[in-house]
Amino acid sequence: MHAGKRYSLYEFIRWTRRDIYRLTILAIIPTVLYHYFKLTFLSISWVPIALLGTAISFIIGFKNNASYSRLWEARQIYGGIINSSRAFGVMIRDFLASTNRKEDIAPIFYRHFAWLTALRFQLREPRVWENMTEASNVEYARLYHIAERTDKLEEVLTQYLTEEELLYILKKKNKATQIMALQSAHINKLVAEGTLSELHLQQLQGAITAFYDHQGRAERIKNFPYPRNFSSIATIMLNLFVVLVPYGLLNEFNKLGNGTLIEGYSIWLNIPFAILLTWVFDTLDTVGESSANPFEGSSNDVPITNISRTIEIDMRDMLDEENLPQVIAPENSILM
Repeated sequence: MHAGKRYSLYEFIRWTRRDIYRLTILAIIPTVLYHYFKLTFLSISWVPIALLGTAISFIIGFKNNASYSRLWEARQIYGGIINSSRAFGVMIRDFLASTNRKEDIAPIFYRHFAWLTALRFQLREPRVWENMTEASNVEYARLYHIAERTDKLEEVLTQYLTEEELLYILKKKNKATQIMALQSAHINKLVAEGTLSELHLQQLQGAITAFYDHQGRAERIKNFPYPRNFSSIATIMLNLFVVLVPYGLLNEFNKLGNGTLIEGYSIWLNIPFAILLTWVFDTLDTVGESSANPFEGSSNDVPITNISRTIEIDMRDMLDEENLPQVIAPENSILM
């Protein structure tokens, strides 16, 4: 996510410059045809276009609202993972320390780090409806590092799992689910041995259930896109509006210079004002689209890599480890 004060106008223009090129061409063509070739029939009444623009503003507003809701829910999910992880860590440490089984604490902690790792790798996997393959996003992504795109899951998991567990997990489709299943098996084994009581089991299984709930909610957002019917109609209507705006402003700007020094030349104001108007609508739609998939790896995503590292640092601190991992710092104001 962008961790700076705000996006600058330059960043927005750079990000959307390919759209600006397209909007410029769409504005120049009718203006040149109207002025030089006297094709005055190209002028369209502004009233129906303005009504269309009003409808589109509601559609884009609805889309941006829904996109923000998806983003905020994703952040709430990872906020829940932070809280549940801390509580789980404290329970494991205190329950096992009181029974003189401290040697079981670290494996459970490290297995939890493996779960966080597997989950973030799964959430960064691309989907066909996501936008990271678009040229503007590919270019902007060069400003920051997405660990899940360059690191190998197997190598990262080696830090946390035993060789036997790693070989078992790598064979599974949903690795995060199976890692948490190993946690449950370990805890139940400790109960069977009498190390933990049934009350301990109830509390710890409640924590594991909470982790599964968080994972399921995150997977729902990841695997269910913003509905394609709403997205498609918004795009179709916006493109129609963008094409029509320069035609609707032709007559207005042609009359603007009547009786003034710019008479005969005011028609050229159609180009910059049409570009500005259509760019505003187009950019608002782009902003909503960039927030609809909060785990894809864009600069507007939930920083799940950073959050996972924060949880790992907190839990390692509970183990009184001295060489804690470094906090992930923003790159060019982007936090992943």
